[in-house]
Amino acid sequence: MVQTNQLRKSFGSFVALDNVTLDVGRGHVFGLLGPNGAGKSTLIRTLMGFLKPGAGSATVGGMDCHKERMKVHQEVTYLPGDARVYGLMKGRSILKQFARYRSNASHQRALEIAERLELDLSRWVGLMSTGMRQKLALAVCLSVDCPLIILDEPTANLDPTIRGRVLEFVSEAKAAGKTVIFSSHVLSEIEEVCDDVGILKKGQLVFRQSMATLNRQHRITVGCDAQLPPVPPSLTEVLTITKMNERSVIETPDRVPEVLRWLAQADLDEVSIEPIGLKSVYHRFHQ
Repeated sequence: MVQTNQLRKSFGSFVALDNVTLDVGRGHVFGLLGPNGAGKSTLIRTLMGFLKPGAGSATVGGMDCHKERMKVHQEVTYLPGDARVYGLMKGRSILKQFARYRSNASHQRALEIAERLELDLSRWVGLMSTGMRQKLALAVCLSVDCPLIILDEPTANLDPTIRGRVLEFVSEAKAAGKTVIFSSHVLSEIEEVCDDVGILKKGQLVFRQSMATLNRQHRITVGCDAQLPPVPPSLTEVLTITKMNERSVIETPDRVPEVLRWLAQADLDEVSIEPIGLKSVYHRFHQ
């Protein structure tokens, strides 16, 4: 559904995107991670055709994101990270107005989303809190029926209960066969709803992996007075072993039973097993 090939974008001497190559399949939820300034919003704006690539290419549904941006916009509903709506209208009027702009937008659907988000539509937008305006923007965005949904920090300024409901909307979109690009600073949200995750650092895509693969990776910490037995040849190239005082920390991609059979040969004082998790991977690149 979404493809970029060696995508590059610079602003003067500042390189915002540096040879970013990725693909997001139809019906997948792709999580985009990285601190402010890593290039997340630049990548999204390039996919929307708002920015022209300096080099490389970006396509949505096989259409060039810049040259065919009007066609691309028909396939996408987009929530920007700095979404703004008219302050001199009431929430209900905003939903009605935006529903008129697109043939695939549903006013009734927008009202239902607003209700699930516990949004008071009788309020003037200018008098709404930041969180209320975020709910309103979500109702506008998610009321459009199209194959690609791009959400740039959709849960910003929302309380935990409403954050959970936004994640429900993402899961429902996936179940309906839609593709979602989900940019967030909250790692737990990415872990909960995304099929794949990518981490940007200084404009480069430094990590890309499926969450299923990531969830199979574990860290095993063992206490052993003596040396560990020799690593079996089948595990030599897949284990990472770090010695920390009297403990050894072993990271394994997915071979936990085999590793435990190997460790059973040693006289161990203690053993603990935990998933590596997205947080550990993220901190490899961003301390």
